[in-house]
Amino acid sequence: MLKQSLIQDYIHILQEELVPATGCTEPIAIAYCAARLKELLGCMPERIEAVLSGNIIKNVKSVVVPNTGGRKGIRPAIAAGMIAGDSSKDLQVIADLTVVQQAQIEEFLGAVQIDISCGASNCKLDIDLTAYAGEHRARVRITNHHTNIVHLSKDDEILLQTPITESSEEQLTDKSCLNVEDIIRFADSVSLEPLRELLMRQIECNSAISEEGLTGKWGAQIGKILLDDYGDDIKQVAKAYAAAGSDARMSGCEMPVVILSGSGNQGITACMPVVAYAEHIGATQEQLLRALIVADLITVHQKSGIGRLSAYCGAISAGVGAGAGICYLLGGGFRAVAHTIVNAVAILSGTICDGAKPSCAAKIAAAVDAGILGYQMYLHHKEFRSGEGIVASSVDDTIANVGLLAQDGMRQTDQTILKIMQEDRCV
Repeated sequence: MLKQSLIQDYIHILQEELVPATGCTEPIAIAYCAARLKELLGCMPERIEAVLSGNIIKNVKSVVVPNTGGRKGIRPAIAAGMIAGDSSKDLQVIADLTVVQQAQIEEFLGAVQIDISCGASNCKLDIDLTAYAGEHRARVRITNHHTNIVHLSKDDEILLQTPITESSEEQLTDKSCLNVEDIIRFADSVSLEPLRELLMRQIECNSAISEEGLTGKWGAQIGKILLDDYGDDIKQVAKAYAAAGSDARMSGCEMPVVILSGSGNQGITACMPVVAYAEHIGATQEQLLRALIVADLITVHQKSGIGRLSAYCGAISAGVGAGAGICYLLGGGFRAVAHTIVNAVAILSGTICDGAKPSCAAKIAAAVDAGILGYQMYLHHKEFRSGEGIVASSVDDTIANVGLLAQDGMRQTDQTILKIMQEDRCV
């Protein structure tokens, strides 16, 4: 029996992580920061300085910012937040831009000087914007997660100053309580009522954008290709629905998604394959929701060691989570889920994140494939064993090794990726 305090922690983690966002979360975090900056300054600026962490630059450079007429990058995100951002809507800050306001973006970009630089902060998620208008200036800084404001100032008055840490979990529920066995126990026994609305919103929002990705001409149309060519195979359908959501989202679709571990792609990837399998087998709503709890929490468990932004592709963690959720949905208990995770982690660990862009959909398809293959291996009594590569003696130790790989082993990889990407200066 799980302690009530642990049950509440797990519920709080899901409540913190499953939040709606319109657009890729990194440019939207910039737009949110810009909206707060405009409110603080009290007028339109003449000049803006943007000091950003490398991972923010990487994840904003190539993705379309919703409601900006197809524009990509940092400057349109700042402009959209300044012109019409509503910071009270958090990561849906620019969801409601009007046609008139969208037209004002080009005028803003032509009139306001925006200087962008890569900061020296050790925080992988760091957005520091300063705006100038006449004799006045204002500054807003966000670190570690997408709406975590740590500094507010206007002119010489500091309105908020929070000590900066390097923890991506700053001010969030401590995720060290997560382990695979307790996640399965939680999914088995928790009352669904505190979570039903949250999980149904994840299913509804992410299903809608996946359908849009399959019917519209978004991105590289990875989801549509998979469905058209292999649509009779449930494994391919599961991959297609996950990829299609990313096809639409990375190319500027204005539909909201429910994110996970700070990422819409991860929210879609953990969710949609489980939804596809639930429809395929005729699962009840309760079975689907409990399997989705497994997929979401296994994803968060992996990401808590990796961090919200890194050189390690977050879709891999979510694909592993989806594999675990599918395993649970099909009747697997702790042992089956643990083997699924270890097998899946061993297949694709080390896949790089080179920013948010249309090719994320293809990585998502590969990640879901690895998650499903990990489960199929278990069914055939095959497994990757302790001592083989990064595989450890337990599932949680293997997950910890992935965190070590991403945080320490790929630190130089992250810097090299950014250096390559910055050769194209269109940030």
